[in-house]
Amino acid sequence: MARAAKIGSQDPKLGRTLLDDPVRNKGTAFTAEERRAYGLEGLLPCAVESLDRQVERVMQHLEAKPTDLERYVYLIGLADRNETLFYRTVMSDPARFVPILYDPTVAEACLAFGHIYRRARGMYITRLMKGRIAEVLRNWPTCDVRFICVSTGGRILGLGDIGANGMGIPIGKLQLYTACAAVPPDGLLPMLLDVGTTNAALRADPLYLGLRELPPPEQKLDEIVEELVQAVQQVFPGCCIHFEDWKGTDAIRLLKRYKDKILCYNDDIQGTAGVTLAGLTTALEIIGTPLAEQRILFLGAGSAGIGIADLLVSAMQLEGLSQEAARSRISMFDINGLLEPSRADLSEVQRVYAHKAKPSKDLVEAIEAQKPTVLIGVSTKGGAFDQRVVETMSRLNERPIIFALSNPTDRAECSAEQAYTWSKGKALYAAGVQFPDVTVDGKRFHPGQANNFYVFPAIGLATYVARPKRITDACFVTAAQALAGQVGPELRARGMLFPSQADILESEVTTAARVAELMFDEGLAQVHRPPDVRAWIEGQLYTPTY
Repeated sequence: MARAAKIGSQDPKLGRTLLDDPVRNKGTAFTAEERRAYGLEGLLPCAVESLDRQVERVMQHLEAKPTDLERYVYLIGLADRNETLFYRTVMSDPARFVPILYDPTVAEACLAFGHIYRRARGMYITRLMKGRIAEVLRNWPTCDVRFICVSTGGRILGLGDIGANGMGIPIGKLQLYTACAAVPPDGLLPMLLDVGTTNAALRADPLYLGLRELPPPEQKLDEIVEELVQAVQQVFPGCCIHFEDWKGTDAIRLLKRYKDKILCYNDDIQGTAGVTLAGLTTALEIIGTPLAEQRILFLGAGSAGIGIADLLVSAMQLEGLSQEAARSRISMFDINGLLEPSRADLSEVQRVYAHKAKPSKDLVEAIEAQKPTVLIGVSTKGGAFDQRVVETMSRLNERPIIFALSNPTDRAECSAEQAYTWSKGKALYAAGVQFPDVTVDGKRFHPGQANNFYVFPAIGLATYVARPKRITDACFVTAAQALAGQVGPELRARGMLFPSQADILESEVTTAARVAELMFDEGLAQVHRPPDVRAWIEGQLYTPTY
């Protein structure tokens, strides 16, 4: 469905107001009749251009920019001026523009957020608004808000706590709902819950835009979050809350508290888990062995690692294992070494993966002892999968599965070139960022990108159309299976574990249809089931046209 500059019967002297409204602005595409009717004559050059001609000009502007950060700034400015042109540009070549609007460029943008700030694109809720959050939410001009992506900036990618600078993430995530899955953008609200930051350098930066205070204790934070959650239910009923990039302990605790009470999900925990399960499913189909037979070792035991592990346990249970047996096949290694029962520093969610084993602070030693078939990095420690690690995995396994998921690029546990070279082309590899193709012994490999944008926009689209009461772990397992099912033999032969990014809309709609069907099957959906779910979804997709 198109959502663009439909002006309708309005005051004939809208003029400047229309040009300043990014939703209704057509720029040079306003016709001669519209220019006369709405007081635009003289405010635009003479030429009347098509949307495609405008895209051509945008592309020339982008080509002239020296860096992806400059391209990011330009595109955000374009979204502020002309939303339709912005999405037409981005959706014309998602493989090109997703890395600019999101990872890895968004990491640079977040670090410099206060310095490149142009215009507020969402809401900033601070702890100073406690007691009046519902009142403040009513300042948002759209009543039918369908998704709020909210972050505290407490753990952005591999950058740590960057406070209000983290607003670039909710903005980018919601733009990908539309750019990748054609979710209509008018119901999307980026939000920064500003509770302060532990980052002293930011608090001292004169251009920092957030509270210059330390975050509150856990109890006080939870009180603010509870007020926000209840305010959303009151002001935007039926809205899905997408938690994004919270400090790990907060993320796990709050998801556990709310996932069975309100419509919500945490992309760092559940989305990361879903895309990892998808890549792992494809890799295991290449090898020809089931998930339930794998031994999996994580480097990193924070919210992402726990989230992936929990979803893998759910998937193993679907293959017939008990929860205890499934958990026994997953081990974890963090900054303090292998998780095992003698450690007194483990949280409740970590202890279930602390199995009886010899204490170790050497990753290679742990690999030798645990003999994992799958190694997953969510540590944000760049280069942690060194040559010894990859060669050990390759000696123990004919086709080692190595996922280096940390981002941005310099935080990846190993590069694609390192994984393929050190394994002599044996590794089935994916990373959280897109690495270039690699040639080893004359064979060319195209590394997979286990990025959440393969999953969360599809979850968003299914949620948009089906209006479910809840989003369950089964939704993410189904999304993973649907995604893996779209990687054909030709892609697998090139080392790809995920569909081509060039076909991302087709991939997202296919996945969303499967998830929506599950929502209907499980009684989660709150709308009537249509005869053809796929066609029903296609009829509701946003199309960037005037």
